[in-house]
This record gives sequence, structure tokens and C-alpha cells, in this order.
Amino acid sequence: MNIHRLRRLFSRALHASLATPLVLAGCDGSEGSVDLTGYSEVACSVQGLSVSDLTLTPAPDFVQLRYINPNGGQTPVSYVNVSASGQPCATATDVPACKTALEDANVTAGFHHVCVDFCSESFLVTTRGDEVKTHSTLEELQQVLGTIDTEQEAVLKTFASGYSLLCGDKKYGAVKKNADGSFNVVATKGYACGPNTELTQHVVRVSDSGELQEQEKRVLEKGDPNCNIGRRPVGLQVAEACQSPEALGRYFADAAHLEAASVHAFLRLRDELELHGADVGLQDAARRSAMEEVQHARVTDRLARRFGGTPRRPVVEDLPPRSLVEVAMENAVEGCVRETYGALLAHHQALHASDLEVREAMVRIAEDETRHAALSWDIDQWARPRLSEEQRETLRAAQRRAVALLREEVAVPLDASIVTQAGMPTPEAALALLDTLEQDLWA
Repeated sequence: MNIHRLRRLFSRALHASLATPLVLAGCDGSEGSVDLTGYSEVACSVQGLSVSDLTLTPAPDFVQLRYINPNGGQTPVSYVNVSASGQPCATATDVPACKTALEDANVTAGFHHVCVDFCSESFLVTTRGDEVKTHSTLEELQQVLGTIDTEQEAVLKTFASGYSLLCGDKKYGAVKKNADGSFNVVATKGYACGPNTELTQHVVRVSDSGELQEQEKRVLEKGDPNCNIGRRPVGLQVAEACQSPEALGRYFADAAHLEAASVHAFLRLRDELELHGADVGLQDAARRSAMEEVQHARVTDRLARRFGGTPRRPVVEDLPPRSLVEVAMENAVEGCVRETYGALLAHHQALHASDLEVREAMVRIAEDETRHAALSWDIDQWARPRLSEEQRETLRAAQRRAVALLREEVAVPLDASIVTQAGMPTPEAALALLDTLEQDLWA
């Protein structure tokens, strides 16, 4: 699932539950942001940046933007179809051969090289008649784009040049056409996670010949030095109840226990995705999620001890690999239901916790957990077509039971300190949050 769609859904759910204008959690910008008057959001498909408004030369039947994993210098594996437009091999004389060539199309290096927890690059692949062609360098991209005469062409050229653009928020991705025919594109670089890191906002002018000139640069977010509620792994043993005189100590001790357990869950998930032939992108995202859960466990452990709690170390039984239907079942319940709702709760806490340390911790956790929830839906989308109709119905029934159980859990009143200082919703607000998710995701 596109993470920006999930963010928009979360924003709507928070608004519906509290009837107040809300903005999702994020670090405070230290230098303000660009005046976005006259700008439009960048065009996106469900998968990411759209490629539907490109006037390529010569005109192809089909165009697709792909990510690759450089894979330590070995031949890269193409693992994510970011966006596509047109019909593959529409005018080919040998359609099966064309589609096989399209499926196998790959490159050894691409544009938009980015490394955070793992590295990725991108390239375009097109079909025209029987020809399947890749475009993986800035020069090859410029050749197929020709004159930059649409907003999305300017966006794609900016993206290919190493800038990042997000859908759904003009602060992180926007474009406008200038009177002289050039385009201004708002994009970002960097990331705000860890000491001495920062997310910067840039205004880039893109000429009709494809030349880029940076006009402005601002710091949007300073990195959280402590950067770096969760998915329960199969085999997790029941822990002793945390003994603490304060409700907040017990609450954060339980949270730290589950965050640490989630590390096991994601590492196991990565291995099982590999076993069942999932895309390398899904495998890498699961590994990255495990790394982020390590940091979440440290942060919540510190909060627990501050409030007098001592988290219990998770004990997870070492079990053999599971079948695809078992993996899909756990993902449907733990990921698509519990983790998705947990990500929404984290945004609620980041907005409403009266304790500053809690609020700051939840800002980063909320963003990470939203990404983990989106991964759960991507895995669900990959797994379901590989199951029988009977197995898919079993998954749907399991999700319905999980939602019903969640309703029972959130209806239990919480200690006042957990509502005020930790920012958890009241039972009434929690049920309203669940209602929105159920209508849009679980119906």
C-alpha cells in the first residue's frame, strides 16, 4: 500500500475521532519552508511517482519506473514496480517474447542512488513494438524525455538527479510551471534520523532542455539522535507482569517488551519471505523494520525506567519455517490489523502526549510504524494471489476476528496518566479511530 495513502487515511481517522484540525506528527522544521503559492502536488499513482504524463520520444506502448537493489556490487535485482503507464507489448508481433524480455529487463546501475538502511537505484523500462529498452542513466533518461514540457517530466528529471519527492504533501514534493516555460520543483534530500542528520528542502529550476539549477535550500527537520505498537512474533512466550508503582512505568515496560519482540518478528519474516520467493524489496523492507524496532525498544525501555518500570526481555521459541499460508495469516492479523492500528495510535500519541519526551519519541516511532504497516499491506498484496480462494477466505475471517478483539481491547478504560501524559486515546476516541480504519481497510 502506498504509504502516503495510509498517512491520509490516518489523518482523516484522527480528525474524525477528535473533531479538531490535525496534522500528522513530524519533527519541527528549523528554518521554515518554501512559499508554496502556485505549486501543485506531484502526480502519483498508488505505487508512487506517476509516469502517465510523460511525452516520450519515440512514444512507447508502455513505460515503467523500477527500483533496483545494487546488492553489494553484484548484478542488481529489480524488485519494485514504482509506477507504470500504457499496455505492455501492445504493438509487439511476438507478445510472449516481448513480455518475457520486459520481465527480465534489468540494469547494473541506475539513477537516483539512495542509501539509508539499504541502497536502491531506479531506471525506466519501455516497450515499443517488439523492442524492450531500459533507460538507466541521466543521459539516457534525457534522451527519451526530449524537451521537458510537462510538470511530471520536470519531477522525474529532478528525482533522477538525486532528489526525493513525496506524494500528498507539497512541502515534500511540489511543482509549478514558470512563465518562461521552465519548471520549479520542490524536493528533499537527506533524512532526519540519528545524530548530525537533517532533512533539507530544495527548490530546483528545471529548464526545457533538462538542466537543473538549485534556487533555494532550507532545513526542514533536524535528526533525532535517539531515532532508531509492534508486530508480535510467533513463539513469543508470555512474560511476567511488570511490577511498577506507576501506570506509565507498566505501560512503557509492556511497550518496550513488544518492541523488542517485534525485532524477532521482522527478522523471521524476512527469512520466510526469501524462502517463499518474495521480491527482494519486501525482504529488505522487513530487515529495515527490524533495525528500526531495535531503536524503538531502546526508546521505550528508557521511558519505562524513567517512570519506574523494568521491561522484561522477550523470549521467543525457535520454530521451523512456516508455510506461505501461515505467513500470510500472521501478516493479515499482526500486520494489516494490529500493526496498522498501532501506527495510527502512535500518531495520536505524538500529537497529544502532554509529556515532551514521550511526544518526541512517538514522532519518530509513528513514522516508522506507518512504514511497517504499509509493508504489511504490500506483503498481503503479494501473498493473496498465491493462495487458494478457501485460504483467502480464511484470512478474511481471521482479520474480522482480529478487528473484533481489538474493539474489546480498546473499550477498556485506561489510567488517566496514560491518556494525558502518554497521549493514548480514550475508549470513545479509540473506537472512532477503529471505525475509520474498518470502513476503509477491513470492510
